[in-house]
Amino acid sequence: MTEYPAVRIIVAPYDSGFRGLRMGAGPDCLMEGGLPEMLRSTERPSLSFVRVLPEVDPPAEVAVAFELDRLVAAQVGEALEGGEFPLVLSGNCNTAVGTISGLGASDLGVVWLDAHADFNTPETTTTGFTDGMGLAVAVGHCWKEMARGVSGFSAVAERDVVLAGVRTVEPAEEQRLAASDVALDGLKSEIGRVYVHLDLDVLDPEKAGKANEFAPAGGLSAEDLKMALGLIRERFAVVAAGIASYDPTFDPDGRVLAVALACARILTAPAKSAV
Repeated sequence: MTEYPAVRIIVAPYDSGFRGLRMGAGPDCLMEGGLPEMLRSTERPSLSFVRVLPEVDPPAEVAVAFELDRLVAAQVGEALEGGEFPLVLSGNCNTAVGTISGLGASDLGVVWLDAHADFNTPETTTTGFTDGMGLAVAVGHCWKEMARGVSGFSAVAERDVVLAGVRTVEPAEEQRLAASDVALDGLKSEIGRVYVHLDLDVLDPEKAGKANEFAPAGGLSAEDLKMALGLIRERFAVVAAGIASYDPTFDPDGRVLAVALACARILTAPAKSAV
């Protein structure tokens, strides 16, 4: 009998420093929408979950973002020590910095599935939205002093990152990407471990439902996304995953919710399997 891995669901229900706002409502919606029940199995040795709640007053966006990273990093580290697979549900993509810190960047590859490049810095952003800087922080391009405050943080090598599903890139981001070693096609097969980051606005709003207010036209169908995740699981040792940027107010019929649950099932399946 195939044994499913133990899973620790780490819930970070924040968007722009505020709990439960917009995409910050997504993690709890995924939990209430049946994620724990779907992942429970007689073949899975354990399933646990924890909410990370920062104590930052006043709620400054940047301060909360990196406090969440610190809390997520600790939970991811504990999960690995206990033989659990960390599944992080977050409002914003920059929480990935905490996941990467908990995993350790050594021999770690990152598959970043997102409609946006998240490759802005404070010097290039036109919105001031730190959610659009998550990947740039992860590869060590900005917020370096704040990132150093996250236990275990070490920048991921650009060459070990693949960015997929992107269809909205600001001009400054495009220039930065062109000058980087971030891949836009595939990940090297010699990577030892992989973290999969899934921003649900990678989905096509017409074909799969609208994940949030920032989801642009185009993107992946539900079947394409599930197939891609299955192929990643077959080829690489996926050691953690993050699901981010789900705003349930834009998903009245639950189409995106259903896709997210299916993706979580694939990502937490037994190694070399996507059933």
